Amino acid sequence: MSVSAVAADRSVCAPLPVLGRDVRVPLVTGGEVDYAALDYAASAPALQRVWDDVAAYAPYYGSVHRGAGYLSQLSTDLFENSRRTIAEFLGCGAEDQVVFTRSTTDSLNLLAAVLPQDTRVFVFETEHHASLLPWEQRADVAVTYLNAPRTPQQAVDTLEKALAEREPYGPALVCVTGASNVTGELWPVRDLAAAAHAHGARIVLDAAQLAPHHPVHIAELDVDWVAFSGHKLYAPFGAGVLAGRADWLQDAAPYLAGGGASRKVSRRTDGGVDVEWHTTAARHEAGSPNVIGAYAIASACQALTEAGFEGLVAREQELITRVREGLAEVPEVNVLSLFGEDAARVGVLSFVVEGWNSSHFAAALSAEYGIGVRDGLFCAHPLVRTLLGSEPQEPGECGAPDSAPGERSLNAIRVSFGAGTPEEHVERFLRAVKELVTDGARWNYRTEGGRCVPAV
Repeated sequence: MSVSAVAADRSVCAPLPVLGRDVRVPLVTGGEVDYAALDYAASAPALQRVWDDVAAYAPYYGSVHRGAGYLSQLSTDLFENSRRTIAEFLGCGAEDQVVFTRSTTDSLNLLAAVLPQDTRVFVFETEHHASLLPWEQRADVAVTYLNAPRTPQQAVDTLEKALAEREPYGPALVCVTGASNVTGELWPVRDLAAAAHAHGARIVLDAAQLAPHHPVHIAELDVDWVAFSGHKLYAPFGAGVLAGRADWLQDAAPYLAGGGASRKVSRRTDGGVDVEWHTTAARHEAGSPNVIGAYAIASACQALTEAGFEGLVAREQELITRVREGLAEVPEVNVLSLFGEDAARVGVLSFVVEGWNSSHFAAALSAEYGIGVRDGLFCAHPLVRTLLGSEPQEPGECGAPDSAPGERSLNAIRVSFGAGTPEEHVERFLRAVKELVTDGARWNYRTEGGRCVPAV
């Protein structure tokens, strides 16, 4: 289906219903306005469909894998059916496992915990902290941090060179994002996967920012694992997923020890205990599982699939084009990018404004226009510092973050949107940017608790 055909079909092109779309927020200048949620990259609003599904199930909530009662059996079926729905959404193979976690961060820490001894991990400095930091928690794992590439091909070349030079030649893992949480740019995942496998390495995809915007298919991308979070996929309630190859998961000790992970426990004659652990996903899901969180993710997967990713992607590309064109009309705005203006991306853009500290600008967007964006370094400090290396920031201005001795204060503004974003929110954002740059803020602001807030 062409973009023009999608635009003609309003059932596809209309934003998906989300919670909070009618929430009114006060403005410091007086009155109220519908809240414009443009911080999807942090936490996307819940789809109305997800909320309705969870509300319908809630009266039947019961313990999972623990009881013979009707509600327990129903909840267990719901939990395991959710696992199958997510496996289908990700294109998992019959031998793959879908493990429920708390978040992308938890998923990647789980994978770090099950790595074979002496694994070499290769990760670009451009990663979110969730995929940058877990690996060094293992003293017996070596980490190679790769410099920020400036083109997709340079990313592939850099990885191939690093893998070819590794010694000794043992188990290796590549960790890469699907879409940057700072620039929104898409990474060449399939090419990186091919490079990894050609050199005997495995690859895990951080799909936290990719899965809400594009189909993520394990077989088509040729990755070994996928990690993502429900709260970025329009599904609240604190759950995440690690899906993919089962062998390293089965061979390692349980991520958490406790009920559910253990299949049989018996006392030994010497007074200790013998434990037989599950070899299924339950091995790493000790304790009572977050059945509502798992069901919410499955509901979101179904909703996005039924809505049709082709139409959702086409509509989002129209919003991306509008935001980029609108910001390009303001010379004082500099949009951050690794791969250049022509790079494919999802609905995530970061920028700085000449003459403004980013925290001050974001505070004015919220207080004076009812627009929620994000400011700071976005839990991707090395990447943002690389992108802002030559960008001046006003020292000591309202909300300016603390900097190390000898360093300048650095931060940026991020606007992000998705399947639930109305066109009006994008237009209001662009109008607000132009007015703030042209006329300045209409209110005074001060620093409180490290944040820029309206002065009262």
